[in-house]
Amino acid sequence: MKNILLIAIVTLAFSACKDDSKEQKRDIVVNYPETKKVDTITDYFGTQVKDPYRWLEDDKSTETENWVKAQNEATFGYLDNIPYRKELKERLSKLWNYEKVGAPFKEGDYTYFYKNNGLQNQYVIYRYKTGENPKTAEVFLDPNTFTEDGTISLGGASFSKDGKTLAYAISEGGSDWRKVLVMNTETKDIVEDTLVDIKFSGMSWYKNEGFYYSSYDKPKGSELSAKTDQHKLYYHKLGTLQKDDAVIFGGTPAEKHRYVGGNVSEDDNYLVITASVSTSGNKLFMKDLSKPNSPLITVLDHADSDTFPIDNVGSKLFLVTNLNAPNKKIVTVDASNPSPENWVDFIPETKNVLSPSTGGGYFFAEYMVDAVSKVMQYDYNGILVRDIELPGVGSAGGFGAKKENTELYYSFTNYVTPGNIYKYDIKTGTSEVFVKPDIDFNPEDYESNQVFFTSKDGTKVPMIITHKKGLELNGKNPTILYGYGGFNISLTPSFSIANAVWMEQGGIYAVPNLRGGGEYGKAWHDAGTQLKKQNVFDDFIAAAEYLIAEKYTSSDYLAIRGGSNGGLLVGATMTQRPDLMKVALPAVGVLDMLRYHTFTAGAGWAYDYGTADDNKEMFDYLKGYSPVHNVKESVQYPATMVTTGDHDDRVVPAHSFKFAAELQAKQTGNNPTLIRVETDAGHGAGTPVTKTIEQYADIFGFTLYNMGFDVLPSQTKERVKG
Repeated sequence: MKNILLIAIVTLAFSACKDDSKEQKRDIVVNYPETKKVDTITDYFGTQVKDPYRWLEDDKSTETENWVKAQNEATFGYLDNIPYRKELKERLSKLWNYEKVGAPFKEGDYTYFYKNNGLQNQYVIYRYKTGENPKTAEVFLDPNTFTEDGTISLGGASFSKDGKTLAYAISEGGSDWRKVLVMNTETKDIVEDTLVDIKFSGMSWYKNEGFYYSSYDKPKGSELSAKTDQHKLYYHKLGTLQKDDAVIFGGTPAEKHRYVGGNVSEDDNYLVITASVSTSGNKLFMKDLSKPNSPLITVLDHADSDTFPIDNVGSKLFLVTNLNAPNKKIVTVDASNPSPENWVDFIPETKNVLSPSTGGGYFFAEYMVDAVSKVMQYDYNGILVRDIELPGVGSAGGFGAKKENTELYYSFTNYVTPGNIYKYDIKTGTSEVFVKPDIDFNPEDYESNQVFFTSKDGTKVPMIITHKKGLELNGKNPTILYGYGGFNISLTPSFSIANAVWMEQGGIYAVPNLRGGGEYGKAWHDAGTQLKKQNVFDDFIAAAEYLIAEKYTSSDYLAIRGGSNGGLLVGATMTQRPDLMKVALPAVGVLDMLRYHTFTAGAGWAYDYGTADDNKEMFDYLKGYSPVHNVKESVQYPATMVTTGDHDDRVVPAHSFKFAAELQAKQTGNNPTLIRVETDAGHGAGTPVTKTIEQYADIFGFTLYNMGFDVLPSQTKERVKG
């Protein structure tokens, strides 16, 4: 569930002018739509808080729809005048246009893999008979056929144990709400009525008989913004109607759980249920499926840890936990008496954060060492078999397979290395390249270096800085500083086509591992939550100051970006230090910190944020940094382009609407303050490639233009002032 808020898919950049003398006088005039103000006031512990743009929260109103349309007209009217926007789009399209192939996996008699030919909006699932030539692979499921514009995407797929039936979820317009279809994999026929109104759910099969899934009762009012906080686990038996699906867990009014998940063990003997009220911490329950009518057994009756099963051998359970182990460990316990007092360390906690997986009868312990991967292989006696030699310094993932497999596939990437797939022999420990993308990008032309800078309170924070080799550190390099800093999410090195285009232009891409993330375990996460959230913003500000002090860039050439919780990061930083950067692009951001918990599953983010209803201290703290409430009159803010999607039902677009309205009403000077609302798009996942390329072209174009470039930096050594 840590990824509930994740996902930060859209690239952002931001800049701020420090004084009128350095303001770029650009020639594009923006006629902002008028945004009405309504006298809406809420009392928080005796403090009256005005909320003049609350009417924009109504995503079903014609008035809001018209406002969005008018704002988009103004925004695209501006973007259409950027001279090299088309060039950026063409280069992005050209670089994007290479074959991308995922790691193969076996289900039943077939081997499956995902592939995108280059510019397809969605990845396609292919398959071939296991043992036959992979070149005989056929298209199995093509989401690009769901709709012409690619706005219906695949939201998950799960095969029955014999591989003869597939349950797959689809997302329409990027929404977190899913529909689930059931297919006969031999005939490719849909064999049941479509299941509907499913959200934040996997699909876990019990044998070949049916599957477990999770959802909420459908909310009253707007499906995109109404609160959802009563998650339930259901079991769907094949051949029955969804209305007859049994509720396995949840639905008790006295004890609401916002996130509930159910997973069946590989041997079909156990159902394990996780239940959470927030994105951190879970209760744990299990049921013996080999015994009819067996009771639900409590493994953990509190949510003071993140604990989940990774495997079992008979009744011996293997659990991953951070209970009394902030960096995580694996413990064993017998299913007959699984409470914590009976846990025995199997792979003990270390100074580095553990993310384990299993495959071929072994455990693979991946550790983050200063946000870089290290992987070790253990047998089921807890004996270290080997340290796995990785292709380089970066991020490895995918060390997972079924127990009977003799090989597995893993990926490796970093900021200058496109994702390669490696085939790994589980017994011998040898790796060989399985898929190497044929992309028009030469990693040898670039360098990526990790530095450590000091934050406001003396904390050392790592940052990886990537750019062309031979770059002159003269303070004039266009730089994107990207951050997240929340929800135990770790930012590890990974290749991005869009960032490659940015660096081709002589740009620098810098990523600090801020507190609030998971790079150094639970303590690092907790150091950026609730009444310590300011640490995250201070870390980000210190990262910017480091880049400026070391002459990588200057405030005239600095852009910051972040999405979702990272959108909050950008919003808070630009309102606290508008002098520090040149352009600001908060994407799908959590920007109204007094009301975020009243929409969709927002209340589940309270572990990280706290809520304005908790107590006066928490209210005062949130109000002190909430971006919507800290836009001030007579301040020159950076050139800003807020980005969101009209179908975002995770961080509702009202956050972005209200923030943009505040900026437009109060901005001093000529820096543009725009909002770009993508239609038929959500929080980011499943966004069609065509839309993604357009978004990046707009973001990079807006950023470079407001840094003063009248032609692309790659075409001139000198900056031309407008």
